[in-house]
Order: sequence, then C-alpha cells, then structure tokens
Amino acid sequence: MSRRRRADKRVVLPDPKFGDLVVTKFMNYVMYEGKKAVAETIVYGAFDIIENRRKDLGPLETFHTALDNVAPSIEVRSRRVGGATYQVPVEVRPERRKALAIRWLISAARKRGENTMTEKLAGELLDASSNRGSAVKKREDTHKMAEANRAFSHYRW
Repeated sequence: MSRRRRADKRVVLPDPKFGDLVVTKFMNYVMYEGKKAVAETIVYGAFDIIENRRKDLGPLETFHTALDNVAPSIEVRSRRVGGATYQVPVEVRPERRKALAIRWLISAARKRGENTMTEKLAGELLDASSNRGSAVKKREDTHKMAEANRAFSHYRW
C-alpha cells in the first residue's frame, strides 16, 4: 500500500447514447488496448439485442437491474492474527460493489459459449437481470463464503 497521498478519482464523461456514467464505466471495462470504438459497438450492440428480446423493460433498466443483482454486499478479506490467517467478512464499499459487479459480468460474458462478444454480453446481462447466470452465482458464492466465516467477524478492523 502506498504511503503517499490517496489517488484522486478520475471523472468519466457520460456515454453519448444514454448519458449514463455507469454505462461509460462498463464500456471502459469491456475495452481492450484502448479501442473505445470497438467496446462501444459491443455494448450498444448488446443493448440492441436486449431491446429486441425483452419488451417489458428497456436496455438501460435491464442493465441496471443486472448490475444490482450481481453487486455483492459483503465479502471476505484475509486478516493475519497471531500467525493464523482468517477470512473476515466485511461490508463492500459502494464504489467497489459497482466495480466488482461490472468485472464479474464481463468475465462471465467472456466465458460464455455464444459466437460474438455482443451476443455473450447480451445473454449474460439478460441472465443477471433475471437472477441467474454465472455472474450471479459468483455473488452468491461470495455471500456464502462470508456467511460461513461469520464467526471471525470480530476480527474486523
């Protein structure tokens, strides 16, 4: 951990189509090697697929529902106490919740079996919005781990 001053947060501009900051963050996570236009095409293409498949909710609402369903509320952190390492359950800060949810959604989408990344992302977002899929399973596993180690919660710092 750095002993210098805390790094200041960079402010991202809202995306051009929806004007949403979270969508821009999501796009930046999808992006490889600085290719923003490719990431934009993938995310907007996934939103178009979601719009065609799901008539009741728009793509933006589906996206935010999926993020909320994947975001963990507690996680475990390693803490050394007297030579032993304990997995201590701690609450997740809101910024980290969002970052973890985005990261888990994208990694789960990349592991899916569809042909293009656009289809993979759309499928994973649709699954996560209806509380299934591997990203939601990852959140449930994290919660189970924290629940199992609840006995060590007094080691919280």
